[in-house]
Amino acid sequence: MTAGLAAAIALLSVPASAVTLPDDRAWMIRMIACKGNGVLMEVYLPQSVVFAPHGGMAAGKTADGYYTLDLTELNKGKDLEPVHVTMSADKKSVTVDQYTRGLPPTRIPVGGGTVDFDQRFGIGAKCGPFQAQDPNYGN
Repeated sequence: MTAGLAAAIALLSVPASAVTLPDDRAWMIRMIACKGNGVLMEVYLPQSVVFAPHGGMAAGKTADGYYTLDLTELNKGKDLEPVHVTMSADKKSVTVDQYTRGLPPTRIPVGGGTVDFDQRFGIGAKCGPFQAQDPNYGN
């Protein structure tokens, strides 16, 4: 127990200057926000994908991102899970693949719309637009 306490104190005493920030690929930006019945869902992508040359996420390409399911109102907390996000070839929809839970992929119109995520909590979620597709996004 003494060794564990000593290790914890050592970690807490590290100066702020010794802390390193994640590189650009790790900075995440919320790209989709959805609201269901008492739950919120969001999709985050790396900044390097969002601000890629030639208009953001490329048509037909897949990027690794994160999906949040906020069940705070239901007293269940907020989950963060890795997902694959694919831009359609015509750039009219994005597909969110919650591969870690084996759920069917969710297709979301770029301009926003009503979709079904998790069949337990995410049915009939109203999603806003995929922000990177707004030509004024980031300006």
